[in-house]
Amino acid sequence: MSMQRRTFVAALSAAAAAPVLASSLGHAQAAGIPNPPVSGELLSRHMRSYLDAELADPTTAQRVVPWLFDIGFDWSPPTKPLDEIDFVIGYAFGNRPPVGGGDPSKVRYEPGPVNEQLADTIAEIRSRRTVPVYAQWEIAHFLVSKYQMSQVVSIEPVVQPDGTITYLSTDGVAAQVVEMRKSNPGGIGTAGVVGFRDHVKRCVLTTEARGMAAFAPRDFEMPGTYDPESGQPWTRRRDLYLVHDMFAQWGMLRTNLIAELYPQG
Repeated sequence: MSMQRRTFVAALSAAAAAPVLASSLGHAQAAGIPNPPVSGELLSRHMRSYLDAELADPTTAQRVVPWLFDIGFDWSPPTKPLDEIDFVIGYAFGNRPPVGGGDPSKVRYEPGPVNEQLADTIAEIRSRRTVPVYAQWEIAHFLVSKYQMSQVVSIEPVVQPDGTITYLSTDGVAAQVVEMRKSNPGGIGTAGVVGFRDHVKRCVLTTEARGMAAFAPRDFEMPGTYDPESGQPWTRRRDLYLVHDMFAQWGMLRTNLIAELYPQG
């Protein structure tokens, strides 16, 4: 698309949005609310208008915009009250390099401060309701050492015969938990998912993709402060992590769409 056309389309979108935005701002300012956010509905409408002009294809624009909005603009997971949750899954976020150094492929990393904060969140949940906890080892470490918590299953990394450590992905953790829950006499049940603020939505989606009903526990705030010393570069700062997480969400969507549209391959 030429620069002139981009400018023209942007100007049209801005012109179309201006009356609505001006009206919203006027009402909000009259009510004493400074600089209210644009509604999701209004944003989606203008995204469709812009993408329609860009692609010259309204059907595709209408189909793609909800995906753009969901992955790029909606970072909140579905929630359920604590009394509707049967067990908790704690997904780790970041770590710290080994204090004593050594071969990083064979020396386990330190859990790090963010995972301690995730353990604190789980401890708060358990103080209100006793349910089993399945936590990635970085979180489980603090649940046991700091809180002496019972009914905690630590999800460990895979150690090869030569001592090489393979850390589990979010999906790898979910896969292990669902296998453990299959033997539960009452069925798998509903998972209460605990994860870092910008990670927790994908944690819920990944848990669901593994066949579990999954929600973040309602009214519990997830940790959201990044650790600039994390051993995982993508978890050191927010802008970089959001790109990482959106990349992962697009990969999940791609896989699901291919399976949906071409089930026979």
